[in-house]
Amino acid sequence: MKAVIQRVKKGSVEIGERNYYQSIGKGFVILLGISESDSENDVVFIADKCTNLRIFNDENDKMNLSLKDVNGEVLIISQFTLYGDARKGNRPSFIKSAKPDKAISLYESFIQRMKNKLGEENVKSGIFGEMMTVEIINDGPVTIIIESEK
Repeated sequence: MKAVIQRVKKGSVEIGERNYYQSIGKGFVILLGISESDSENDVVFIADKCTNLRIFNDENDKMNLSLKDVNGEVLIISQFTLYGDARKGNRPSFIKSAKPDKAISLYESFIQRMKNKLGEENVKSGIFGEMMTVEIINDGPVTIIIESEK
């Protein structure tokens, strides 16, 4: 599992055809990629890392505070392209990305774990498999990549 975490001032996702819109204020936009080898253990590892990651500034302007500490919000977006391999040729291969039946289950489990840790009202998400317009107003910019593979 791979998470690209962006510290944001605000973020949103829109799916026009479905009349779907979600937005957050200060917090993280998490782009989540799920691979064919991922399991529930990867969900736990990545969700817990995201929840406890200390990349918000404290009173001394040091990155020392977590989402919990700042009562931050999270917007989670599924992104199978994070496992795209473009080393050969010009067209990426996505064979390492999990198939939808497995990926949907792990994506929903990740969202639920984040809600359990941060509160239902602080966690928003896109819709798996949909074409989405995602707006990210990065704060810093601060972008961290976390992978569960050893």
